[in-house]
Amino acid sequence: QVQLVESGGGLVQPGGSLRVSCVVSGIIFSIYPMGWYRQGPGKQRELVAGFSSSGSTSYTDSVKGRFTISRDYAKHTLYLQMNSLKPEDTAVYYCNVVLGGSNYWGQGTQVTVSS
Repeated sequence: QVQLVESGGGLVQPGGSLRVSCVVSGIIFSIYPMGWYRQGPGKQRELVAGFSSSGSTSYTDSVKGRFTISRDYAKHTLYLQMNSLKPEDTAVYYCNVVLGGSNYWGQGTQVTVSS
């Protein structure tokens, strides 16, 4: 059974940093596409950063140079390091894995950027 459990969200001031984590269980960690999505207030869910099945990374334009996706194979954990945060980064952040054509999601973690 695939399970994704996020943690690390919170309240941070503009310009600050935060790292969110996602522990993934039930799959071979390294061979499936996985990434981070977010859904802000009144907005559609969007892909923020991801790993392809070959291991290449991609980022949405609005976070390039500020966010970094990484993973720890030993801990089966996916990370998103977020720097220079802006109020528009406020959203619920979701971890995602694509397995056999199906999407699996974590419960989400709230990130709020506000002074």
